[in-house]
Amino acid sequence: MTTQKTEEHLDYERRVHAEMLDSFDEELEMEIDDDRMDELVDGRAARGQDDLDRRFYFKELFRLQGELVKLQDWVVANKLKVVVLFEGRDAAGKGGVIKRITQRLNPRVCRVAALPAPSERERSQWYFQRYVSHLPAAGEIVLFDRSWYNRAGVEKVMGFCSDDDVEEFFRTVPEFEQMLIRSGIILIKYWFSITDEEQHLRFMMRIHDPLKQWKLSPMDMESRRLWELYTKAKEVMLERTHTPQTPWWVIEAVDKKKARLNCITHLLSQVHYNEIEHAPVVLPERVHHPDYTRNPVPQEMIVPTVC
Repeated sequence: MTTQKTEEHLDYERRVHAEMLDSFDEELEMEIDDDRMDELVDGRAARGQDDLDRRFYFKELFRLQGELVKLQDWVVANKLKVVVLFEGRDAAGKGGVIKRITQRLNPRVCRVAALPAPSERERSQWYFQRYVSHLPAAGEIVLFDRSWYNRAGVEKVMGFCSDDDVEEFFRTVPEFEQMLIRSGIILIKYWFSITDEEQHLRFMMRIHDPLKQWKLSPMDMESRRLWELYTKAKEVMLERTHTPQTPWWVIEAVDKKKARLNCITHLLSQVHYNEIEHAPVVLPERVHHPDYTRNPVPQEMIVPTVC
């Protein structure tokens, strides 16, 4: 019994350590590029298996982000319209994947739609109406950080809508998504799956991390309490809205880094794209005027140097 508790404690410490490393890696990803990454990682005095895994993760992430740029160019050149839905429990890692997808893309081409709670006016509209205005035009990609499936999840579990509203949603959503497809939209739906234990760990990490406490809302805390009701709602949702034309794709998301790589790899496979040839970029010669003198910046306008 003691041995089992010790193993569980060590496993918990390992997961906490991995969670902390992931937070550090988020900053690394924003700063390093392919050329600097090898020098940074290989220059470490000591490396364990985790370091080797992280090295592979960074290399693969940068490679996939390069492919995402190619996909972006293909979408623009061929005037495609792409919609990707990201659904899952709170703290399942949806935002982390979205961040890695958009990190190196043009925000004018690839944008995120994360809608707040509906206003009083929106609640009186056709349910899908407020989502329609966020759909892409030609040459655009829209990533929905939660979507119209709120009705089958949080709204149902929290009692924000009636059983009749939910049933009407299930009758209507296949027709709505078929309309999107007929209009030329490429629709991809992801569900991020984590375990009860993993969500508990991530919530605890957020509670104890001042930089992440803002991610926790009263709704999140209630969702934790109602884990089983969310499970039942999810199972019904997937069963009734998974169709050959608009399938759900489940991402195993307990391991955040694997989930990101798996999701991006799969996303790239859902759009048949090729690399677009671009004309060489030539920097024009700077125009010089002999009578031009650059005025000095007043000292009181300069931000003080702290490092």
